[in-house]
Amino acid sequence: MTISQKIKMALAYKGMSEAELARSIETSPSAFNQRMKTGKFSSEEMEKIANALGAEYYFGFQFPDGTKV
Repeated sequence: MTISQKIKMALAYKGMSEAELARSIETSPSAFNQRMKTGKFSSEEMEKIANALGAEYYFGFQFPDGTKV
Protein backbone atom coordinates (compact mmCIF):
# COMPACT_ATOMS: atom_id res chain seq x y z
CA MET A 1 0.00 0.00 0.00
CA THR A 2 1.37 3.40 -0.98
CA ILE A 3 1.54 6.39 1.35
CA SER A 4 -1.06 8.16 -0.82
CA GLN A 5 -3.44 5.23 -0.34
CA LYS A 6 -2.87 5.37 3.42
CA ILE A 7 -3.59 9.11 3.45
CA LYS A 8 -6.80 8.52 1.48
CA MET A 9 -7.86 5.83 3.95
CA ALA A 10 -7.14 8.17 6.88
CA LEU A 11 -9.14 10.93 5.19
CA ALA A 12 -12.08 8.56 4.71
CA TYR A 13 -11.85 7.48 8.35
CA LYS A 14 -11.93 11.12 9.50
CA GLY A 15 -14.57 12.18 6.95
CA MET A 16 -12.24 14.86 5.62
CA SER A 17 -11.57 15.86 2.01
CA GLU A 18 -8.13 16.27 0.46
CA ALA A 19 -8.88 19.98 0.03
CA GLU A 20 -9.69 20.36 3.75
CA LEU A 21 -6.49 18.56 4.68
CA ALA A 22 -4.45 20.67 2.27
CA ARG A 23 -5.76 23.90 3.78
CA SER A 24 -5.18 22.65 7.31
CA ILE A 25 -1.50 22.00 6.55
CA GLU A 26 -1.23 25.40 4.87
CA THR A 27 -0.88 24.31 1.24
CA SER A 28 -3.17 24.65 -1.74
CA PRO A 29 -5.46 21.80 -2.71
CA SER A 30 -3.85 21.66 -6.17
CA ALA A 31 -0.32 21.44 -4.74
CA PHE A 32 -1.45 18.73 -2.31
CA ASN A 33 -3.10 16.82 -5.14
CA GLN A 34 0.18 16.85 -7.06
CA ARG A 35 2.00 15.46 -4.01
CA MET A 36 -0.61 12.73 -3.69
CA LYS A 37 0.04 11.73 -7.31
CA THR A 38 3.78 11.35 -6.71
CA GLY A 39 3.41 9.97 -3.20
CA LYS A 40 6.53 11.81 -2.11
CA PHE A 41 6.17 13.42 1.30
CA SER A 42 8.90 14.36 3.76
CA SER A 43 8.77 13.18 7.35
CA GLU A 44 7.93 16.74 8.37
CA GLU A 45 5.00 16.82 5.96
CA MET A 46 3.77 13.49 7.27
CA GLU A 47 3.89 14.89 10.82
CA LYS A 48 1.77 17.87 9.72
CA ILE A 49 -0.70 15.57 7.99
CA ALA A 50 -0.96 13.35 11.06
CA ASN A 51 -1.50 16.35 13.33
CA ALA A 52 -4.21 17.71 11.04
CA LEU A 53 -5.92 14.30 11.13
CA GLY A 54 -5.60 14.00 14.90
CA ALA A 55 -3.41 10.94 14.45
CA GLU A 56 0.14 9.84 15.19
CA TYR A 57 2.65 9.29 12.40
CA TYR A 58 5.35 6.71 12.90
CA PHE A 59 8.00 5.70 10.39
CA GLY A 60 10.79 3.38 11.39
CA PHE A 61 11.70 -0.12 12.40
CA GLN A 62 10.40 -2.02 15.39
CA PHE A 63 12.21 -5.14 16.56
CA PRO A 64 10.64 -8.14 18.34
CA ASP A 65 12.02 -6.94 21.68
CA GLY A 66 10.11 -3.65 21.26
CA THR A 67 13.12 -1.56 20.23
CA LYS A 68 12.20 1.16 17.75
CA VAL A 69 14.68 2.78 15.40
